[in-house]
Amino acid sequence: MANESYDIAVIGAGPGGYIAALHAAKLGFKTVCIDKRETLGGTCLNVGCIPSKALLQSSEHYEFLEKQAKEHGIEVKGLSHNFKQMMQRKEEVVSGLVNGIEGLFTRGKVTWLKGEAKFSSPNEIDVNGEKITAKNIIIATGSEPIELPFLPFDEKKVISSTGALSLPKLPKKMIVVGAGVIGVELASVYNRLGSEVTIVEMLDHICPAMDHAISKNLFNVLKKQGLTFHLSTKVTEAKGQKLTIQEGSNTQSLEGDVILVAVGRRPYTKGLDLDAVGITTTPQGFIEVDNNFRTAHPHIYAIGDAIDGVMLAHRASDEGMVVVDLIAGQHPSINPLTIPNVIYTHPEVAALGLTETEAKTMGLELCIGTSQFKANARARCAGDTEGLVKVIGEKKSNRLIGMHIIGPHASEMIGEGVIAMESGMTLKELAYSSHAHPTLSETIKEAALNAI
Repeated sequence: MANESYDIAVIGAGPGGYIAALHAAKLGFKTVCIDKRETLGGTCLNVGCIPSKALLQSSEHYEFLEKQAKEHGIEVKGLSHNFKQMMQRKEEVVSGLVNGIEGLFTRGKVTWLKGEAKFSSPNEIDVNGEKITAKNIIIATGSEPIELPFLPFDEKKVISSTGALSLPKLPKKMIVVGAGVIGVELASVYNRLGSEVTIVEMLDHICPAMDHAISKNLFNVLKKQGLTFHLSTKVTEAKGQKLTIQEGSNTQSLEGDVILVAVGRRPYTKGLDLDAVGITTTPQGFIEVDNNFRTAHPHIYAIGDAIDGVMLAHRASDEGMVVVDLIAGQHPSINPLTIPNVIYTHPEVAALGLTETEAKTMGLELCIGTSQFKANARARCAGDTEGLVKVIGEKKSNRLIGMHIIGPHASEMIGEGVIAMESGMTLKELAYSSHAHPTLSETIKEAALNAI
């Protein structure tokens, strides 16, 4: 493989990298994908989105049988959960998807190189001592969990999201530092299964990227589910699994079997030797790119978590497709406002476009409508009535500029908002579009009707 030449070299085999590589091969480019893992799929498939959703689903089934089944006339005696089996099923889901990508690489004739990539020159990459050259290079190296200096990861007692997905047994007590998406999702898993979970957050609200009304609603729901929160709280000291926290003028100690640190992620570019080829990064570590994802070298691109923006797997995939199309001479584009963001708690949370605060900060005059799931027939039938849909329109044009959902299957429902915004629909057009009855999506129609 030494000194092999390619049209496109992709560094990283996560959702951005493997999608870009497959798309490039389909368009006829001789393509190589380089990744240091033994398996394809990056963080998302191996230790991120997919295993966490598998555990969330398993724990949700258990919680339904434990707490809601009886009102549906379903009685279960001697209910228990097998934590090891849940973990085993999670691994089977992951391995199935990872093997699927490997099969796609084989059929699509994408060369897969295992190893650490390092730039030797703007067109040359060193992979474990072997050199390859490429006309175009896409950096899709993703991100890693942020480690707190006073709480270094050992992935046994002080864990990142990676460690939280492979615990050998269910902890009796878990402390979660950080109430962002990862923190509340993993806290939900262990809370449902019976762990006593306490979340410590510096801000005065959870999931700060979400619309305030949705964030507040989710906070209230998670509290009702048994999670304990300490908001506006700092961790001032850590000794083993014991934390000292300061909440206002009050100081207290918390102790857990494990401490999950979920304070965010940072771009991963270690070992690439970007400086040697003149590729610059921001103070936060993001690779600097132009509007077409080009670095300081026009033939070297960067996508996904490696560049500034929301850290989402589907965003990286979309950007990977776009970059390959740009290389192919096409002129695609991505509208960052139509990239949905989802939190897979129960109820789920999904967000699209501008929040109310963001829109008001921009000086826009708004028309806002909401609809509660407790008024929705399908939600009533399912016994899943927590939450609401909130739509935001710009008054002058009547265009939909934001949609925010907390409720059952919000992750699926937000797709309607994506299509509506991409096609430039007005609130009136959304309100008068026919929705099957009874369906959860009728809440979107009702919210739009209320907005107009």
